[in-house]
Amino acid sequence: MPSSSTPNAVTSSDLANQISKYALAKKAENVISINVEKLTSFTDQFVICSADTDIQVKAIADSIRRSTDHKPIRIEGYEQLNWVLLDYIDVIVHVFKTTERNYYNIEKLWGDAPKIEYNDEDFISIKSNSD
Repeated sequence: MPSSSTPNAVTSSDLANQISKYALAKKAENVISINVEKLTSFTDQFVICSADTDIQVKAIADSIRRSTDHKPIRIEGYEQLNWVLLDYIDVIVHVFKTTERNYYNIEKLWGDAPKIEYNDEDFISIKSNSD
């Protein structure tokens, strides 16, 4: 009898966790995922991280692109390396240079959404409740 769910199906939360792990592997800073599925219709999750240099922003974006089984449908900002956006449809990844992240502060725009902060020590995730 056929199963109703595919054993290899990856949820947006699973993909966000994988992406966060790959970002941390390249020493990304302040890695968070924000669940926006109840607030918007264009995606389910944002993954946001930052780095101090162009080289590190590139390394993080490249690591995510090469390591995930899914490939982004669109990549923006890769030439400038100030704010690289990787669009996986259900997950949108923002890899910022630290100064750009502080300037745009997009986390604040989605302050009502549930957030997970990721720690690079053994990939421990810390759930944060938004009130």
